[in-house]
Formats: sequence, C-alpha cells, structure tokens
Amino acid sequence: MMSAAGASGEPGRRRRVLSGIQPTSDSFHLGNYLGALRQWVAMQDEFEAFYFIADQHAITVPHDPVLLRKRVRVAAAQLLALGVDPERSTIFVQSALPQHAQLEWVLGCLTGYGEASRMTQFKDKSARGELGTASVGLFTYPILQAADILLYQADQVPVGEDQRQHLELTRGLAERFNGRYGKTFTVPEPYIPKATAKVLDLSNPEKQMSKSAATPAGLLNLLEDPSSLRKKVRSAVTDSGREVTYDPKEKPGVTNLLTIGGAFTGVTGEEFAGAYVGRGYGDLKKDVAELVVDFATGVRERTDEWLSGDRLDRVLGEGTERARSIASVTLADVYERVGFVVPPVAALGVPPAGGS
Repeated sequence: MMSAAGASGEPGRRRRVLSGIQPTSDSFHLGNYLGALRQWVAMQDEFEAFYFIADQHAITVPHDPVLLRKRVRVAAAQLLALGVDPERSTIFVQSALPQHAQLEWVLGCLTGYGEASRMTQFKDKSARGELGTASVGLFTYPILQAADILLYQADQVPVGEDQRQHLELTRGLAERFNGRYGKTFTVPEPYIPKATAKVLDLSNPEKQMSKSAATPAGLLNLLEDPSSLRKKVRSAVTDSGREVTYDPKEKPGVTNLLTIGGAFTGVTGEEFAGAYVGRGYGDLKKDVAELVVDFATGVRERTDEWLSGDRLDRVLGEGTERARSIASVTLADVYERVGFVVPPVAALGVPPAGGS
C-alpha cells in the first residue's frame, strides 16, 4: 500500500490516478461510461485524478484533422458532463504537452524490439498479415502509453483485461530506468474497480459494445437522438423463450439488458430481473430504453452547455498548466539522469511538483 506521500516522495499528496481516452468517435458510448468513465467520476473521491484526451494515440491510423480537433473538444465536454469535476481533477489534452513525446523517446531507447513486438495489437496485426498497412506509431504507442503514466508519477492506473499487458510494460520500463539511473519513477499499480458493468453489443450479445462494431445498430451513443436510442433498445437481440431471467450463458441478450437496467437503478442485473417476474421482453426493453434515454438526454444537454462559450477552453487551459507543472519536473529529472544538458527546472518557468 502506498503511503500518503506517494512513491514519488511529494510530501502529503494524495495517491495519484491517471487515465486517458481517445477521441476517435463523435460520441462516447454506453459501454465507455458503464465500463470505465463512471469509475473515473468515483475515483475523484479517493485520488488526485489526472484525466486526458489521448489525441496523439488517435493518429496511429489515418484520420481527418478537422474532425479530430472537433472530437477532442466534444470528448472533453462529455467528461465534464458525466461528472468529472475540474475542481477535483486535472483534465487536459495530451498533445498540448510535448513532454509526452519527449519521454516516449527516452523510454523507447530502453525498450527491446522483441518486447514491443509482443504487444497484443501489433502481434495480432502481424498474425493477420496486416503489417504492411500498420504505422510505426502503432508499434510504439504502448511506449507512449508508458510515458503518459510515468510522466505524472501515477500511483495507480485503472485497467481492463485488454490493457494489463501495457501496464506491465510500463511497470517494467519504470523499474528498468530506476535500476539503471536511480530512483526516478513511481512504479504504478493496477486499479481494479470493485465492480464494472460489461455492456454487450445489442445486435450481437456475444461481443462487447464497441465503436468498431460491424453495425451501428448495437451501439448506444451517449449523444444520440432519443428516438434512435429507443429504437435500438427495442430492436435488441434477445433469446429464445419468454421468461426474463439473468443467465449470461443461455440468455446473453436479455442478460445484457438487465445489466444495463441494473446499472442505472443501482442494483445488480439479477436484482433488476426480479421486477419482471411474469412479464415479457417487451416490458423489459421499454423500461431499459427509457432509462437509457433519460440518462443520455442529460449528458447531451450538459455537453452542449460545455461546448458553448469559453468555459471548456478555460478548464483545459488550467488543466494543461497543472499537468505541465508536474510533467516538466519529471522530464527535467529524466533528462538530467540520462546525461542530457538541460537548464535547471527553475529556468523552465514552472513551479515544483505540487506547487502553485
């Protein structure tokens, strides 16, 4: 267990948590919220939280620059609309801080080609014979992910199963650097939420809800029109039989709807099923559709409010400065330890970590 000072040695600071999300779609979807972003909001009570829009990660594949810029702002506005509080969390855009890419280069020089090749996404593309279309950025992005984390001396990082390998790489690079150059980085631990709702595709409940789904019919976007959301829920694939029961193996479609309904009413999917004894799938779909619409309508309205005026720019500007005050100190320390000629931290125009 980390002490109150944290592994970075900053006296009296709370444990620090960091996470990021890519702006690769026009809207977050319900799986993003119930699987991760809801936990981001809760973690503000326990941690000093740093949350960023990972736009540098978003350009490892072909993209539209105008659309990317728009999506960055919409993503930040959605985080605020969902309950991320700029008074309690630092919110910023990754590309606003060159220290991310600068630290990535140093860490890349410590990373073996073999261990980078074993990262899941690159390994999968290699197995499918798709390396001809893959960018070098796709190969090195787990190293940038490590830089994102280590730059802020994060004590813990929320991870799903698909990110565990990347966190292990981050931990390994931190330990390698510390062993070679002296104690510099906090070695982050995984943060495993007590319970998260795994939301499945409404059209194919064998797969997790994802923006890369074969059809948009299975995806519930938080900024989507209410009529479209209702139609998708009412058209969701269910299962044979008529009884509403929570059974992930035999009734994955119904179970998915129960999971969603339970998440919005503060109960488990099994408990939510209790309200449908003697009732059918139609009643379940109608009720879940209204729960989704009510929630999404509030998110959409608050997102629009954040996108109007200059409040969003002020929040991101303040978050960038707070993030820079820590990132610059870490990078200056790294540069000094590896032998680069750099000015003292005081000459960089930033306060010490934790300063104002």
